[in-house]
Amino acid sequence: MPRALVIGGGIAGPVTAMALQKAGFETTVYEAYERNADGVGAFMNIAPNGLNALECLDLAQVVREAGFDTPAMAFYRHDGRRLTADIAFDRVRGTGNTTVQRSDLYVALRRETERRGIPIEYDSRIVDAETVDGTVRATFADGRSAEGDFLVGADGLNSRVRTIIDPAAPDPRYVGVLNAWGLLPDYPTDEAPGVIRMFFGRKCFFMYTQSPGGELRWYANPPREVRPDPASFRGGPAWRDELAGLFERDRMPVADIIRATPDVPAPFLNCDLPSLNRWHRDRMIVIGDAAHAASPTSGSGASIAMEDAVTLAKCLRDNAAPDDAFRRFEDARRTRVEAVVAQGKRNIEGNLSGPLRSMVRNYFIARTFKKPASDGRRTLWMHEHHIDWHEPVVAVRSEARA
Repeated sequence: MPRALVIGGGIAGPVTAMALQKAGFETTVYEAYERNADGVGAFMNIAPNGLNALECLDLAQVVREAGFDTPAMAFYRHDGRRLTADIAFDRVRGTGNTTVQRSDLYVALRRETERRGIPIEYDSRIVDAETVDGTVRATFADGRSAEGDFLVGADGLNSRVRTIIDPAAPDPRYVGVLNAWGLLPDYPTDEAPGVIRMFFGRKCFFMYTQSPGGELRWYANPPREVRPDPASFRGGPAWRDELAGLFERDRMPVADIIRATPDVPAPFLNCDLPSLNRWHRDRMIVIGDAAHAASPTSGSGASIAMEDAVTLAKCLRDNAAPDDAFRRFEDARRTRVEAVVAQGKRNIEGNLSGPLRSMVRNYFIARTFKKPASDGRRTLWMHEHHIDWHEPVVAVRSEARA
């Protein structure tokens, strides 16, 4: 049985391992951190296209049980007035979003990977890899090594596999805002739970969603034109007050939510990775954030990584030579994922609009979602992607629409 080395135990790595197992490959996952690295991190949304990819592997329910249903989204002006009604995600594919804590998703996917008999080697940080006579040999920081028929780099935004494949690969691009977030154990509201509520503040974008149990999870994008040093980031009361101050002139519940949050963690940089010259070389390939990281503002990074995992497994199933499979994978995926990355960047630019552009943005959002569902779907094009496990992979020129 052909053997695959999967580097990265976050999201793309375990899903890839399970997809490769279904396609008939022996697989081991190598994770740089120890298990006790779990338990930290913000939350994320798994969109309908991500859940659809997981359904190919009988994984969708595992992810749903780790989080809670997120059936709709809504947009608000800086004065608290609605731009839209609650927009149901099931107008896309008959399924909604799931909101899940990042660490809970990691744990759920790793447990399921191990339950299916796929080993995960922790504390295995890759430092180098080479291909000799059709065998890939990966070397880890502690001196251990592993060999396989091919290697998949699912090791995230700061991928080491990416630079092994192409030493000239670009670094991630800072997109001018930070990612701030918080968890509020209980927040009284009369609104329906689960809905993603997005607010265009005068100075900052903010969104929140509330679990059926009352816990409110929020996310904000405070602008920083010049890339700051992450070593300078601090959480706590001072950071909470600074964030809340960005919304003081807005008539929204945002400042109150931030001030009521007992512990506001330090922010992190908002970055993306628009394009690589090389995704693969010599039986090695990168997928997910290692190949095409979308800003968290796109709401699609985890979902397109899940699409990658299933699509790559199908390509390897249907093409005997790994490099042929990798070429087919790139032909099928590059246009779509780079369009998603570009959309994430446009979202940030729209969130940072000045007064005049904000009026234009608000007008078009309100107008679009007043249309019948068949027209409103055009703005949800990222979520429409569908994967059939049994069908061969074909190249797709473009799925992005205006």
